[in-house]
Amino acid sequence: MATVKPKVEKVEILDREKLIDLYMEYVLENETTPKTVYKFCKKNNIKEEEFYNFFGNFEALQKGVWNRFFDHTLEVIQKSAEFNSFSSREKMLTFYFTFFEVLTANRSYVLFILKQHDQKLKNLEQLKELRKRVKNFTSEIIRENKEEQQTKMLQRPDSVFSEGAWIQLLFLIKFWMDDNSPKFESTDVAIEKSVNTVFDLLDTTTLERVLDLGKFLWKEKMA
Repeated sequence: MATVKPKVEKVEILDREKLIDLYMEYVLENETTPKTVYKFCKKNNIKEEEFYNFFGNFEALQKGVWNRFFDHTLEVIQKSAEFNSFSSREKMLTFYFTFFEVLTANRSYVLFILKQHDQKLKNLEQLKELRKRVKNFTSEIIRENKEEQQTKMLQRPDSVFSEGAWIQLLFLIKFWMDDNSPKFESTDVAIEKSVNTVFDLLDTTTLERVLDLGKFLWKEKMA
């Protein structure tokens, strides 16, 4: 009599997106990152070599998660017919608001994966590719702003402002992580005030905006 082997569920066709989904699901369900590619693949019934078709290790996969957050943000904003007609300031605001909507949809994963490290956000290896892409996006926005308005501030290299935008994003991520306001409304205010301040500084040094931002951040920090 033939032995009937138990049926093992096979993962649908594996691609980069599916692998990222499996990884994020593993992290959320187990409250830890997988220890080895072998065990991760065995648990998900995929061949180890299939994993390496997309990522060389878990570190690369973690970077892939942040790349997907960025890609999804761009996909959403570029679907808007109005986006291309927006001013540089409006484009930057749209990018930030959309990016944080994506983060909020994945908040449990983001909080876990960032809080498990003692390092400061700016030193995290998994954010390095995101940093490059954000800086490139910001450089394009700044170049557009140079065409819109010519000021002494804008004679500085794009890299100065793109690096500043990256530091700004890290600050906003940390702010959002600590934000306990309904619907993360305080983060929305922080985004609006910080972006407006940066663009005011690009145009003219507006002291009132800087003081307003400082007062808001102080109040939120001490509340």
